[in-house]
Amino acid sequence: SYNICSFFLSSSSPHPDRIQLPRNMIENTTNGKRFPWAKNRLPSNVVPLHYDLILQPNLTTTEFAGSVQITVNVIQVTWNIILHSSGLNITKATLTSAGWNQAKPVEVLEYPVHDQIAVVAPDALLVGQNYTLSIDYSSNLSDTYYGFYKVSYKDEHAEKRWLAATQFEPLAARSAFPCFDEPAFKATFLIKIKRDEQHSTLSNMPKNVTIPVAAGIVQDEFSMSLKMSTYLVAFIVANLKNISKETNRTLVSIYAMPQKLGQVEHALDTAVKLLEFYQKYFHIEYPLQKLDLVAIPDFQAGAMENWGLITFRETTLLYDDKTSSAMDKKLVTAVIAHELAHQWFGNLVTMEWWNDLWLNEGFATFMEYIAMERTFPELQTDEEFLKLRFKTMMKDSLNASRPISSAVQSSEQIEEMFDTVASLLLMLKKYIKHDSFQAGIENYLHNHSYGSTRSDDLWDSMNEVTILDILSLGFCMIECLCVLQITNGTLDVKKLMKTWILQKGFPLVTVKRKGKSLYVQQERFLRSVESENWTSDASYLWHIPLSYTTSNCSSFLCPYAYLLDQKSATIELQEEVKWVKFNVDMNGYYIVHYAEDDWNTLINLLRTDPIALSTKDRAHLINNIFSLVGIGKVSLLKAFHLLDYLENENHTAPISQALFQLNLIYDLVEKRGMQNLAARVLLGSKIDQQTWTDNGTLSEREFRSTVLAFACSHHLGNCGTTATELFKEWKASNGTKSLPTDVMKTVFTAGAKTDDGWEFLLSMYTSSVSEAEKHKMLEALASTEDVRKLIWLMQTSLEGDLIRAQELSHIIATVSQSLPGHLLAWDFVKENWEKLIRKFHLGSFAIQNIVTVSTFQFSTEAHLLEVKTFFESKSEKISQLRCVKEAIETIQLNIKWMERNLAALQQWL
Repeated sequence: SYNICSFFLSSSSPHPDRIQLPRNMIENTTNGKRFPWAKNRLPSNVVPLHYDLILQPNLTTTEFAGSVQITVNVIQVTWNIILHSSGLNITKATLTSAGWNQAKPVEVLEYPVHDQIAVVAPDALLVGQNYTLSIDYSSNLSDTYYGFYKVSYKDEHAEKRWLAATQFEPLAARSAFPCFDEPAFKATFLIKIKRDEQHSTLSNMPKNVTIPVAAGIVQDEFSMSLKMSTYLVAFIVANLKNISKETNRTLVSIYAMPQKLGQVEHALDTAVKLLEFYQKYFHIEYPLQKLDLVAIPDFQAGAMENWGLITFRETTLLYDDKTSSAMDKKLVTAVIAHELAHQWFGNLVTMEWWNDLWLNEGFATFMEYIAMERTFPELQTDEEFLKLRFKTMMKDSLNASRPISSAVQSSEQIEEMFDTVASLLLMLKKYIKHDSFQAGIENYLHNHSYGSTRSDDLWDSMNEVTILDILSLGFCMIECLCVLQITNGTLDVKKLMKTWILQKGFPLVTVKRKGKSLYVQQERFLRSVESENWTSDASYLWHIPLSYTTSNCSSFLCPYAYLLDQKSATIELQEEVKWVKFNVDMNGYYIVHYAEDDWNTLINLLRTDPIALSTKDRAHLINNIFSLVGIGKVSLLKAFHLLDYLENENHTAPISQALFQLNLIYDLVEKRGMQNLAARVLLGSKIDQQTWTDNGTLSEREFRSTVLAFACSHHLGNCGTTATELFKEWKASNGTKSLPTDVMKTVFTAGAKTDDGWEFLLSMYTSSVSEAEKHKMLEALASTEDVRKLIWLMQTSLEGDLIRAQELSHIIATVSQSLPGHLLAWDFVKENWEKLIRKFHLGSFAIQNIVTVSTFQFSTEAHLLEVKTFFESKSEKISQLRCVKEAIETIQLNIKWMERNLAALQQWL
């Protein structure tokens, strides 16, 4: 637990840290002495002000030496300075004060269980005084993706080289230098790096000077940083090339391997435009002189927002005109938008502790979509945001979910926190009006710049600017009077949003229409494995900004709004209507269920007049009805009946959502020998209409890519034949013939079905310098049904030489989708579990993903028992991982789904 012990001090106890505690409450250190602190979190009696850090990594021996001088200020008298250190060999430690004649040696106690060290002072450290703690140490560069780690790569001459880079979020700065490794302990940093002359270095701040220090060795010294958290510190030692552009006195640079410098132009243009947008939107200038975006050749995450030195996986920063698709372009733009938003949300203003990580991630995700919508409207990112909301709802509807703001301590718990906040922020923005929302954000950033915050700080900032004005409320119009939470003449945002932040899950709103009356009722939406008569926990109550439209709605008045802050309410319409549709454009974070007659009316509306509803509303109805099938509220046949309108659908969002839902079902029933589900989807004419080109708007291109990928994977129409012919032509040209980028993956997948095609694709993969192209090739290679090839791919990626280990979770996900591969993937995970958690560390996104994708298609009691037994046999820590709980719950839900719907599915087929 968080509070391991409490210190009860009597008034006669002069020295708090020297108080005698019960023997079982303080653990022994590595040298057998008692450690003077028993909590996981650091004490607040000493705070860091500044770090002078010198590092010397050796890329030949893969070791590094370091020395750090930490200036600290004493808040409360103490004899100990408690800070973090992990895996560091400390060789010398001294303490200096202005009142002392010279530095004094100090004893260092190590407590590895909490990654903590205690520096035992020779004299009492006095309140208000500054002291300088100096520590010399050494360690090895990590062979994981965490901390200060090494990366091998091939240079432009195909020679193997090494670089060193950092990934400190959440708790790994302590493995590179002793520090106060909690986000609230902000300080300034002066970093110096000693290196071989042939290498170059980057850090958060611009380089000031380079001086020779020994034969062949130089030292780079960087400017002093702004006040920031340790997890945002970064440095890289490598041989990279860059292109740069200045905007508003900030030099923006994109760094990559020399042979890939031709793929960075799009990233540079995008970063400059987005940086300019954010500065105008927040009315706060980016505070650093430079902003570097660096493509790392082996990188576990998508990107990391280190202040002034953002690191990326190559696929999320590099864009190649010849091999990158429309969706690749959207991905690169989105990741850059996300990481640049972090320069304000996370870097300038940081959450006080990881339980409020959503203050960083939720806002960065939300602003990513706002920035793209404003800066790159042609990318049509609103549909991507819709998909994100659908995806997060799937996880949030599990019993294993937890509140957005949750108590966390360990690295595993921190990294398992995913956020639904972007969806909630959209709902709030639509409710209170964009100008008020934007002003609230500005207020928050201005009030807390260079500081640390809790969730209440955000809502307080919102409340300061949210003045009640019915006519200006985002979607609240004349038809209804919104029931508002009002405190002293303002909308109480804090009261509203706490119902979403502090309780897990989200609501199901049931609508029953009778004449001019709409009866609405809320309960928790939960995909429960309990019996059919299970009822929602009555304690759950959200304050839901409902939105709705009707058959009689004019564009001036619509949509209408109503704040449902009770279990149920009645909304009175001015007149009777033919139909009503709630959660307009799915701007609210809730699922809607209708009475039988109203479902039938909406299904008929889709068939006769689909454009009466927006594209997003049509996608939302598809998502809602299949979600309700999952909890037994609606029959599967009714959901399929709704899909009958798809032959008249020409937009990506509804088609994508329909195919996503059908693929979920197909993945289950395929393993039961029912492989003709896809043929029942009415897409025949749409498949035939698609051209194998990159022509059209981005939406049309995505539509083509989605439909053809589905058609080829399910052997519909002439898709497979066309794809195979295109692959043969490409192969005959030895890979020089240009393929349409939007269908390239589908063509590669068709070609990989033969031994000859697979081997050729593998050879092209090893020689390609386009990460976008390699990504498509790898997915095609992992789509083969040859069991030996699948095993080889997974094993080779785990080894990380020919195929990088960063690709492994994606390979396992692709392998697990096929009938021969889904059992192989799970067997591979079981057999290599210890290697996997050593390489990716427990709780990392890679491990979460691997656990999920290797188990989510199981739907039998035998597999449920096997998965539970495997994880329980490891350790309590592993069995209690959230991703493990979610995996087990998903299998239980799959079993329940099959019991409930298999007969109906066979009837439909």
